[in-house]
Amino acid sequence: MKVIIYVVSLLLASSALAVDQIDGAIATAPNYRVIDLGALEQTTNGTVRGLNSAGDVIGSSAGLGFGAHAFVLTKDRFENLVGLPGADWSSSNSINDQGVVVGSSNTATSVRAFVSTKSGGLRDLGALPGDNGSEAYGVNKHNEAVGFSSGPRGVEAVLWNVDGKIQGLGRLINGDHSRALAINEQGEVVGISGHSGHTRAFIWSKSGGMQDLGTLPGNGGSEASAINSRGEVVGYSGVLGETRAFIWAKNIGMQDLGTLAGGKYSRALSINDRSEVVGTSASALGTRAFVWARNRGMVDLNTLIPPGSDFVLFEAVSINNLGVILALGSDDDGHAHDHGDHELPARVFLLIPKP
Repeated sequence: MKVIIYVVSLLLASSALAVDQIDGAIATAPNYRVIDLGALEQTTNGTVRGLNSAGDVIGSSAGLGFGAHAFVLTKDRFENLVGLPGADWSSSNSINDQGVVVGSSNTATSVRAFVSTKSGGLRDLGALPGDNGSEAYGVNKHNEAVGFSSGPRGVEAVLWNVDGKIQGLGRLINGDHSRALAINEQGEVVGISGHSGHTRAFIWSKSGGMQDLGTLPGNGGSEASAINSRGEVVGYSGVLGETRAFIWAKNIGMQDLGTLAGGKYSRALSINDRSEVVGTSASALGTRAFVWARNRGMVDLNTLIPPGSDFVLFEAVSINNLGVILALGSDDDGHAHDHGDHELPARVFLLIPKP
């Protein structure tokens, strides 16, 4: 991944939005200043996963002669997290505002979840008793991590507590697997559970256990991608090629976010504490990144950046509580791009909302 480190410091200076704006309504979608972080071989060997409120970016980067390595990009440095001992593959999957990173790394025998801290380095999070594999996908400000554990009994969503103890979260009725993908500051966990070819989004809490979030009308499956501190969940529901992005809230249920004009599918990938949602949607112009808010609906991010840009944004990966968006773009017209199938090098961008 080719990155000019100093540009990230511009992000921090430009993103000093007042905290009291978190709950403020914005009538129209903001325009964005764009920072180009460079080119990324967006294949199975390289990807970006998310960012925190400090603007730190995490993911995995590929290189010649070795597999993908987890990385953290901050305003000061680009750091490779090589992985657990003997690893030739690793991926950073989530980072909290304290800079604690969780992810996955292979070992001589299996893939294992890890946590990396500034003071303690990289550590194996372990697996449930009797299991040999695990992966971590989310971490909150309390350093509670979530993911899954796998072994002879199958795959089960798990929570790693602050003290390092692991807890199985169970599965939905009639499901043979579950995976936890995100956790909020209240310790509420979201993910997927089900069986081959049929999954359902779930939310789990210490008091209520695992709850099926259901699906949009007429859809048989759903997946939950992220949850904010308000307990609002985003994800997508439907069959392949016809999924629809959703937002779910307590006492309200699941709401269809629609698609961009001319599109047949959409997926919501991230939500912040201002209830702003980002993701990807088909449109009459091809696959495009979007931002959504309750008071303005879904907007193509390409209409909110400076005109004449030499790229097309096809996926918004993450949005932090300052409204800064991590997005992927391409040099072509975007028609060939779909989630998980990027044959050309993707470019990575930070979109900073203008005051």
